[in-house]
Order: sequence, then structure tokens, then C-alpha cells
Amino acid sequence: MKRILLPAGGAILATGLLAAGLASASTANAAPKKASDNMASATQAYSVAKFWLDANGATLKAAQQYKWDSNAAPKLTIGGSAGDDGKAGLVPPTGYKKVIPQIVKNINLPKTVGKVFFQTSGGGLAWCSATSIDAKYRNLVATAGHCVYDTATNGDVLDKWVFVPGYHQGKATWGVYVGKTAHTHYDFANFEDFDRDYAFVTVYDGISLGGAKEVSKTDYDKWVGEKWTDKKEITKEEYEKCNLNLGDCFTEGDDKPDDVVGPDYPGAVLQKVEVTKKYYDSRPTGKGNKNKLGEPEVEQVTETEWKAYKGPGTKSKDANGNYIITHYYVQKWVKPATVKKYYQRVYFVGGVVNRGRLGDNVGGQGFAWNQKPGQPVFVFGYPAGPHPDGDKPYTGVTQKWCYSKKPSGKVYQAPAFKAEEHIWIKCAMTPGVSGGPWLIKYSNSKRIGYVNGVASLVSDQDKNGRYDTLTSPYFDGETQQIYAYAANQWSGKIVGPNGEALK
Repeated sequence: MKRILLPAGGAILATGLLAAGLASASTANAAPKKASDNMASATQAYSVAKFWLDANGATLKAAQQYKWDSNAAPKLTIGGSAGDDGKAGLVPPTGYKKVIPQIVKNINLPKTVGKVFFQTSGGGLAWCSATSIDAKYRNLVATAGHCVYDTATNGDVLDKWVFVPGYHQGKATWGVYVGKTAHTHYDFANFEDFDRDYAFVTVYDGISLGGAKEVSKTDYDKWVGEKWTDKKEITKEEYEKCNLNLGDCFTEGDDKPDDVVGPDYPGAVLQKVEVTKKYYDSRPTGKGNKNKLGEPEVEQVTETEWKAYKGPGTKSKDANGNYIITHYYVQKWVKPATVKKYYQRVYFVGGVVNRGRLGDNVGGQGFAWNQKPGQPVFVFGYPAGPHPDGDKPYTGVTQKWCYSKKPSGKVYQAPAFKAEEHIWIKCAMTPGVSGGPWLIKYSNSKRIGYVNGVASLVSDQDKNGRYDTLTSPYFDGETQQIYAYAANQWSGKIVGPNGEALK
């Protein structure tokens, strides 16, 4: 897949035309370097969503936290202060003009946060953390760049990429949202510069799988989504009427009686045949037709039943006056009878539900850039990986959070990741939190704030075998321009009003 560069003026240039002068511009006046990649067409998106939703979401449950090259950085080096490249700015959350942060003890988790699921180049099923963010068409997800682009193989976008907001214990409460186009900084997409480890992904309207719906043959033929046929057993009379009206009916099997075979005949079934005592006593034991079958069976009956019995068994009365019939059986091995059965073909279409736009369902966080470091911040995500010492305190099944009342104004540098200006907080969350939003000015009652970073690297700074530091790229004016472009891109829906796949 060819990546494209989108300058500020909107013109599109092939990456092969880029000059070295494009590298590492970070002033507000420089053209933002946006890299955009198509992820799935509307037709492909339907299949992608089904891939994750089939079998009651079994594939979602099978995925594990993303284990790329490694987002565990060696000991980070403290640098100077994070540098803005212009005036600070805020975009309010979806549906709000202003957010007032609160001091609280119990944290209400944002329902905008969820997991992005994808398939790696090696075929593995993986996930990262992410959030819905405000956009014109309410269709945008913010996450880490390494949760969109395949840095492990220096490849293109990760395959079968979907967002599941509010993910909790295997449930996709608000549906699955398939990625349409990924937008990030050119320096990350092409050079894996982790100072630009962020991505904004437009997603199609969400879908959920409903139940099957029986339809007519005409509607079945028109259906462009998932469909299948089945058979329904009917009576002979219904079959004849169906044929008379040129319906889709058929038969299976033939009417055939039991046929005696030897005991070793494939599929032979044993039947018991009642005989007289004299005949029973004359027969040998062992497996074979007309050989004895078990011991005689003694049955106690009423006087009326005893008198009415006309079978080959023997009748007797004991000393206490009980009425007794003794039955004698021999073996009969048969190929079972078959019966012709009558069927009508029935038609079903998949019950797929259009869940609507992401932002209409869960809202969208605001966006902040060129902010002064040191503001109180919450980080939300789904940590799951172990600490360096092997301890695994998180499962990745439920959402967790970290809070820093006053983060350091200094930046961390990680040369192995080309990171020179990462902001950071003290946090013990482990891999799996990658892509989780850093929210400033968080309103606990409204569960919204402003995305001012995304979880990028974790580190064990004091080398005690426990992760204690979490970093994010600094969101500056270039980040804002990439976000602003992505936030104005339309995506659309992948199923129609009746659940049919759109082309």
C-alpha cells in the first residue's frame, strides 16, 4: 500500500517525490506532514466486522495485548522542557462547550475508551487501547501510531483493524467500528519517530450481529450480505402440494423395510425376537442370528394380564399366588428400515444491525495541543502484560487508570525509539495500555476531558523489576493539524437499513 503525503494546502504528493528537507520540521508555519493510509473499503469492512463478531465474539476474546518490537524502553534520559510550537488550543468534547474538572475520590471510567483489535503481519490477533475523539462526522478514534502501523516489519497499516468502545469482559456493547483511513505524522509512518507516535483513525458506522431472519426466495436472491439455506421437514401431503405449486421441495431416502444381515454387517442393528422356551433352549449362545439373547426375563403381571397373554412365553404362578410370565429372546441382526422424508428449502439472511456513528453512541473526548506540561492528567487503558519481574497484576479484561496531579515539566528521551520529547508520568500500568488517552481537565461526572497525549512507552526507571513510568509524545501544532484534517473526513456506513452489506 502506497502512503501519501498531505501538505497543508491539500495537494497530494507521492512519497517518492519527498525531499530530505521535509524531515523534522516543527514550527507552526511549516506544512504539516500527514501520512494517510486506507484500511478497508466499505465492502471489505463488512467482512472485517464479521471476522471479529462471529461465534459470539470468540475472536475478540482470543486476542492478546500487542507485543510488537517492544514498547518497554530502556532507562529513559531526562531532557529539557517540552517545547510548544505556537499558541495553545482546545477542541471541546462532542456535545460540550466547556469542561470543568473536579476533585473526586471515585473515578468514573469514560465510555469513549475501548480497545482497537487487529491482525499482525504474522497472523496473530492483538489489541491496544484507544478512545473516541470529537470530529465533524463523529467518526474518529485516537490511539498510538504503533497501534495502527506495523512497526515490527516496517510495513503498512495493521490488518482487520476495528475499534470496540467500552470493551468489558468480551462484550462489544456499542458494536464494532471498522477503520477506514489512518492519519498520522509522516515521520512516524516512514521513520518510526516515536515523537510522533500517535494516530487518528476514521471509522465506519458501527455494526452488531443480530439473529437470523427467514425470508422469501426473492428477497434471498436480492440480499448482498450474509445468507444461507436450510431444510424444514414437511408431510407427504405438504410435499405434494408444494410440488403442485412449483415450490422448492425435495425428498431424501426411500421407504425400505428392515433387511436381515449378519452381525458383522456395517451398521447392523440388534433386535430381539421373542420365542418359546423350547426353541430358546435349543439355540446356542454367542453372537449370531437366532442365537440366545440374554437370560430369560421374568415379569410379574396382574391376573387379567396373565389370562390375556397369548405370546410364546411361559405362564406360571408361584407359591404366594403371584402371576408370572417368563419371556425368551433370540437375536435378529438387521439393516434398519429407511423412510422417505419430505423437505422444503427455507432461506435465511444474516441479522446485521447498523449501530450508527461512534460519537453519537459514546461521545468523543476533546483535543488539546501546545499545552503547558505539568497539568493534572488521567491515563486510561487496558494493561495486561507482565512486569519485568514476571508479576502480572492486570488481565486486560477491564479498563484501568493512572493519575498524576502534577507531572514533571521535563521530557524523557529514548534514542532507541527516536524519541526526544516524550512527556511522562509515574504509572505502573503495563503493556496493553498502549494507545490509551491522556486526558487533562477531566470531568468525572461527565466522563470527558481533553486528549493531550496517548500512551506510548513504559519503563522501569529504578530497575526494581516493575514498570513505573509511562510516556506520551507531546501534542504540538503539527499534531493539531493532523488531527484537524482527520476530524473533517467522512467515512459513512457499511450496512443498509435492513442489514444488507453496502458496496
